[in-house]
Amino acid sequence: MAVTGWLESLRTAEKTALLQDGRRKVHYLFPDGKEMAEEYDEKSGELLVRKWRVKSALGALGQWQIEVGEPALPGAGSPGPEFIKENNANPIFMRKDTKMNFQWRIRNLPYPKDVYSVCVDHKERCIVVRTTNKKYYKKFSIPDLDRHQLPLDESSLSFAHANCTLIISYQKPKEILVAEAELQKELKKVKTAHSSDGDCKTQ
Repeated sequence: MAVTGWLESLRTAEKTALLQDGRRKVHYLFPDGKEMAEEYDEKSGELLVRKWRVKSALGALGQWQIEVGEPALPGAGSPGPEFIKENNANPIFMRKDTKMNFQWRIRNLPYPKDVYSVCVDHKERCIVVRTTNKKYYKKFSIPDLDRHQLPLDESSLSFAHANCTLIISYQKPKEILVAEAELQKELKKVKTAHSSDGDCKTQ
C-alpha cells in the first residue's frame, strides 16, 4: 500500500533531530540524496515547516523548496528580503496545516467571499482557486495525497475569507492521520540534540 511505502521511506531515511526555540527540527536524508527538513511545535506536535532540497545533476545543493510554512523568511539568503518587499501588496500563498486539516492561506485578497470559487480538478489532481472578477487564479496540488496515492475528495474542501485572507481547508483523510501518528511514534525514537549541542550534523 502506498501509505506504508511512504512511511517506510521515512523510516529508512537517515534522520537527525534538534530541539531549538520551542521547535523540534528533524532532518531527513534519503538514499537518492534528497533532503527533507521538518519543524514541529514542541508542545502541540503541530507541523510548522516542511521543506525539500534536491542535488543538481552535477551534485550541487539546490535551494530549499518550502512545502509547508512561510514562503520566505528575512535573512534566509539574499532573495528573502527582496522577495518579501516585492510581494508586499501582491497575493502571498502559504500552507499552514492544523491537526485535522491541510490548510492554505492566500493573503492580500481583498474581494468579498462570494467572488471566490474553490474546487477540485480530478484530472490534474489539484485544487483550483479563481475569482469571478478574473483578478486571481491559482492551481496547487496536495503533495501528501500524491505521496500516499490517495484521491482528492471535493466534500473535504472548504474555504473562508477574513481580513483580506482566503483560507482554504482540506480535511485530512484517515489514512493521512494514521500515517502522521505513526511518523510521530517513529520520530520519538530519534535521538534529539539540544541547540546548545550545536546544529544538526547532516545539515
